[in-house]
Amino acid sequence: MPGIDECLREAMALPGARGASLVDWTSGLALGTAGDSPVGDHETTAAETAELARSAAEFDSFTAEGEGPGGEPPVEDLILTTRAGYHVLRFVETSFDSSVFLHLWLDRDSGNLALARLRLRDLAERLVLG
Repeated sequence: MPGIDECLREAMALPGARGASLVDWTSGLALGTAGDSPVGDHETTAAETAELARSAAEFDSFTAEGEGPGGEPPVEDLILTTRAGYHVLRFVETSFDSSVFLHLWLDRDSGNLALARLRLRDLAERLVLG
């Protein structure tokens, strides 16, 4: 079971990966980072992506369908497409308040969005936060 650093290294090994981070969406702080940031500063990117994640996790429009089996939150991941890339935010189930997500920034030309989504799901399930 990988820790934060190993998880981010595995995420960066994906085709087209430009940057990865583990973010606490309650505080907007990056718990770990790897690679580049779209704005040149991982803390700014963490704060901005946390706003997006918080909106998806808390707004009724996205959560009205209710929790998944076993009390899982209704939002699994978010995908944002830009002209030059993709941003995939994968919510991580934890034994505490589950307020963290993995953020992967992919190059649009060389990234594989479907593969990235599947691998992030696997990484999120195996990630050990201690």
